[in-house]
Amino acid sequence: MIMTLRWFGKEFDSVSLKQIRQIPGVKGVITTLYDSKVGEIWDIEKVRKIKKEVEEAGLKIYGIESVNVHDDIKIGCQSRDKYIENYIETLKILGNEGINLVCYNFMPVFDWTRSDLAKVRPDGATVLSYDQDIIDNIDPEKMFNKIDSNSNGYVLPGWEAERLSKIKELFEMYKDVDDEKLFENLKYFLNAIIPTCEKFGIKMAIHPDDPAWSVFGLPRIIINKENILKMVNNVKSDYNGVALCAGSLGSNPKNDIPDIVRSLKGKIFFAHVRNLEHTGKGKFQEAAHLSSDGSMDMFEIMKAFYDIGFEGPFRPDHGRAIWDEVSMPGYGLYDRALGAVYLQGLWEAIDKMNKKNNKGLYTTMKRWRISP
Repeated sequence: MIMTLRWFGKEFDSVSLKQIRQIPGVKGVITTLYDSKVGEIWDIEKVRKIKKEVEEAGLKIYGIESVNVHDDIKIGCQSRDKYIENYIETLKILGNEGINLVCYNFMPVFDWTRSDLAKVRPDGATVLSYDQDIIDNIDPEKMFNKIDSNSNGYVLPGWEAERLSKIKELFEMYKDVDDEKLFENLKYFLNAIIPTCEKFGIKMAIHPDDPAWSVFGLPRIIINKENILKMVNNVKSDYNGVALCAGSLGSNPKNDIPDIVRSLKGKIFFAHVRNLEHTGKGKFQEAAHLSSDGSMDMFEIMKAFYDIGFEGPFRPDHGRAIWDEVSMPGYGLYDRALGAVYLQGLWEAIDKMNKKNNKGLYTTMKRWRISP
């Protein structure tokens, strides 16, 4: 397996490459140009600089998360072709630098949404949490201030002030965009960029919506098995696939994560694996990666990835704030390091169990002189 950690760059992340390098089994990072503006072409020199920093630390960039998609593309504005051309130019830059995985999302206005960035768990750790009752009583225009005031001074991915300062305008622009229209705009975007992806060997991995249902009345489409299969089957390419986020899809307990993983064999390019605890309808708290700390069976999830022969990068997803660490909420060092090692331990156990079972089967067949 390829275990990675998300890293936002030394100017924006409390975790250093040196620390990441010391987590057992972690081979590289998933990173981004965090100060790049949505819709603009990335600076090739900045790409080369961050690649050099990572490689000098003894690690490798296994992918980009994210090259954000401009809202004009999601809405289907006349200006979208200009932003798609800029996106294509960025993909060419990444491809020429040997970076062949891009994780992105197609969520309107807000990326991931939470009602609390520091919900206290029974053990004293704090976590990201979601409560639909709280969200229903928040003015979306005030949502940014609520999130920003609890971010420990860090800029959170998907919650950049420049874009979210136009929330009222964005909501007005999305008023005529329903699920079907959003899907058609996603299809248009993918059809435009996939030829470049195929030429430069870049796999596009769409991230599921988080949570996996509509928020503030905005459309959301990458929320379940049916919709994800629709996406990959409508734009047929070896370079159109999924970043399978167990936590995002798992926010809806109706989503069977192992089944979804198995249904997407060959189309999962990147895996985010985390645990959460369902506390009521439309309510959940993120938890330690250990299965017993939440509602998700991490063994069965990892076994599903193993069974489909997944060979792409994993990363532990959002971690708890533990041991008095102060960091970007969800992205500290300690709990994600624990998660990385735990997930690798599950993988090792599954691999050894599988090999032992296969050896036993081969011995039995040999004893009975049955050809394998």
